[in-house]
Amino acid sequence: MMHTAVGWHIELEFMEDDQHTRAVAMVRLPDGSEVRAHGHATRHQVDNNQPRVGEEIAGARALNEIAMRLLEKAHEEIDQDSGRISHPIHV
Repeated sequence: MMHTAVGWHIELEFMEDDQHTRAVAMVRLPDGSEVRAHGHATRHQVDNNQPRVGEEIAGARALNEIAMRLLEKAHEEIDQDSGRISHPIHV
């Protein structure tokens, strides 16, 4: 049996100030479609300024949203192909 390697290109960009970090994530699928999502993090005023931590939190939230949108996309494609409503895919 032959297996085909498939890759997805994922981009993450961050915008930051002293208190907030926003992340924008985008995954480009092999069919040319793109799925985008946003995430954010807010630093509490008593915490040290650690930009990397804000990026990790905002990035994780954006990637989590990408995951949920991919599940929704998969459901829609299953439903369209089968002509019925598919069972929820649980994370």
